[in-house]
Amino acid sequence: MKGALSWPFLRLYILVLFYFSANAILNVLIPLQGKEWGASNTAIGLVMGAYLFTTMFFRPWAGRIIQKHGPIKVLRIILVLNGIALAIYAVSGLGGYVLARILQGVSTAFFSMALQIGIIDALPEKDRSQGISLYSLFSYIPGILGPLAAVAIWQEGMDSFGWVMIGIAVVTGIVGYSAKMESGEAEEQSGNTERGHVLASFGQLVKNPFLFKCSVLMLASSIVFGAFTTFIPLYALQLDGGSAGVFLMMQAATVVLARFTLRKHVPSDGKWHPVFVMGTFLLLALSAQSVSFSSTGGAAYFYAAAIGIGVAQALIYPTLTTYLTFVLPKADRNVLLGLFIATADLGVSMGGVIMGPIADLTSYSKMYMVCAGLGVMMVGFSYWGRNENV
Repeated sequence: MKGALSWPFLRLYILVLFYFSANAILNVLIPLQGKEWGASNTAIGLVMGAYLFTTMFFRPWAGRIIQKHGPIKVLRIILVLNGIALAIYAVSGLGGYVLARILQGVSTAFFSMALQIGIIDALPEKDRSQGISLYSLFSYIPGILGPLAAVAIWQEGMDSFGWVMIGIAVVTGIVGYSAKMESGEAEEQSGNTERGHVLASFGQLVKNPFLFKCSVLMLASSIVFGAFTTFIPLYALQLDGGSAGVFLMMQAATVVLARFTLRKHVPSDGKWHPVFVMGTFLLLALSAQSVSFSSTGGAAYFYAAAIGIGVAQALIYPTLTTYLTFVLPKADRNVLLGLFIATADLGVSMGGVIMGPIADLTSYSKMYMVCAGLGVMMVGFSYWGRNENV
């Protein structure tokens, strides 16, 4: 096999699979255990949000540092930090979880940027969308069985939790230290590392119309994804026939299947495709509304939404990311991509932090109705700038 499916890239995707296995368990276990300890939805949202809020903050610096030192050197340091974070979960309570989530956020900022920059730099333009889609696909594969494993760990009293986290850290480190990446832009890393400052790049979120458009769409969709990740484990407890493990397994399996089968259909021509994007956000809105309605309509709407949200997740991120790899200025592409991905992190974090108080004041059903409204707004926003093609 060649291109994005060649063996060197498959090794990187396997590393991604192991790295994100811990989160597939933690995303279910932290809300369940937090509620068991008496935490409110707001507190649970803050603990969950600490992870990607930290990731968001460090991503732009990650892009600059990786551009200067290369992805493989940064990757090996980050794997050690990730191991420390996972070990903290094994010996702490909810307060320690906050520290562990912050350390995980730092390591994920550098890990994901190192992998994605390495993939983008090494693949030809025609294969970029496939490489990004496959990276995202392997990051979701752990979500197929991870939620069920988390529920089992929680029901058994958390006795095996610490050993599972440590085991994942060790395996990830072993696989990561054997990984190799070749960059096609090494000469640019030495010539442009001091061009501007990271803080100055934040202004491009508003000044650059392509980056602004994609960042708004990514932020909004990620808020909805964050609300699903954080509160589905708790909402499912209120539904007859509702299972968070089954829902999240179906969602992750749909993401994996859709990203693999539809990877060649993700636009990779540098042009904006408004109908494609609008349809994807309409599916996102309908899925959120279906979850909201499941409180009265039954579990069928609940599980149907898992499939819809999975397809939306499979398409939104690689579509917007691939588009930006073509339209962003090449000299600052790594840092600006870091800013864009940071909006995804911020959105997922906000999905827990903002939607938690809404759920406390109203209900989970009404909170997901708010998410559906946000998705509808983005359907209209997707049409803006439809003629901005390169």
